[in-house]
Amino acid sequence: MRLSRYFLPILKENPREAEIVSHRLMLRAGMIRQQGQGSFSWLPLGKRVLDKVCQIIREEQNRAGALEILMPTLQSAELWRESGRYDDYGKEMLRIKDRQERDLLYGPTNEEMVTEIFRSYVKSYKDLPLNLYHIQWKFRDEVRPRFGVMRSREFLMKDAYSFDLDYEGARAAYNRMFVSYLRTFTRMGLQAIPMRADTGPIGGDLSHEFIILAETGESQVFCDREYLSLDVPGEKTNFSDDHEIADIVKAWTTPYAATDEMHDEGAWSKVAEGERLSARGIEVGHIFHFGEKYSKPMNAKVTGPDGKEHFVSGGSYGIGPSRLIAAIIEASHDENGIIWPEAVAPFDIGLINMKAGDAECDRVCEELYAALEGAGKDVLYDDTDQRPGGKFATADLIGLPLQVIVGPRGVAAGEVEIKNRRTGERETLPIAQAKARLGIAA
Repeated sequence: MRLSRYFLPILKENPREAEIVSHRLMLRAGMIRQQGQGSFSWLPLGKRVLDKVCQIIREEQNRAGALEILMPTLQSAELWRESGRYDDYGKEMLRIKDRQERDLLYGPTNEEMVTEIFRSYVKSYKDLPLNLYHIQWKFRDEVRPRFGVMRSREFLMKDAYSFDLDYEGARAAYNRMFVSYLRTFTRMGLQAIPMRADTGPIGGDLSHEFIILAETGESQVFCDREYLSLDVPGEKTNFSDDHEIADIVKAWTTPYAATDEMHDEGAWSKVAEGERLSARGIEVGHIFHFGEKYSKPMNAKVTGPDGKEHFVSGGSYGIGPSRLIAAIIEASHDENGIIWPEAVAPFDIGLINMKAGDAECDRVCEELYAALEGAGKDVLYDDTDQRPGGKFATADLIGLPLQVIVGPRGVAAGEVEIKNRRTGERETLPIAQAKARLGIAA
């Protein structure tokens, strides 16, 4: 993509309304535009990151055996009355009426709707286990939306819902999602720690929040330092082997870890003093087992191997991709801007033409641009006539993993410069070597 043809509304000054780093940098980098209280438009750069985050989530949900669907944003109030949550949920639920005066709501979550889908089609234990997920916009009328997309009213959510014959099956489903989440966050360059957590309005008796450590985190968290060195399951993890998955979960839940709501001073005191880690944390995922909480009131039953009907045992599993992007920035930035992990960077490489209009600079840049795109790299080519200082500032602000800098002096010597955004290291290489370093075949 040529920057001269791209929509990238960079802000030079820090917006007054931005209270935390991620909000400030997302506005300055032209990723989002605030449209109302807690409501944002995602501009091209932000949408590219959002798409990459969602793709990783999809891949790991699919790997764990979940099936993607898509449910509406507007839901019937009758379903929520069946479950008993319509009046209990509180003012965070946006309640509306259509022209026929039917009660509707803008979904804050989808347990009722997915249970209605399940009970309409699944009648036998032979069709279990089943896990359905979607990635859809949600709305919760927060009393005080703040921190940009970190706590907005409208947000993108991946929510998955498992259905099993009994607790044993439901626990196995919970474990698969637990391991899937470990892999998902690791692939995004994050170190997420699963912590015992309160179930909140979702309900249930088994719950973990996945927390990344960050100074600007909303919650105080407590964990054993052992978590910082635990091995994350690899690509060869067998999600169909319940024993293997259960062993992974055991390893990741044995050391102490809890949010402030679930903190146990007695258990905490048993952790060696030098191994205690107390810090601020940001929630990036939350998983629940809630058993028959929805299947009983909504009559979601299957016939078991004993010929009898059983209320299914369920769980729900959430990741907020829009919130997650803010969390990534909080964990990965410096004074100059964002430092994207490679897997979620909007572009792989920033190609900077230091003197657009110079015949040789243009020639080398065009050659590199074509070769990089031919090699499957996503490239943002700064072909604008902006001054070099502005080009460097933009490249650092939007945080692409590598910058390839092409200037008149280097071109005259047959060289280009490559900068690593994360480390700040710069390396001047002959053009042929630079191509090899960037993964371009000779």
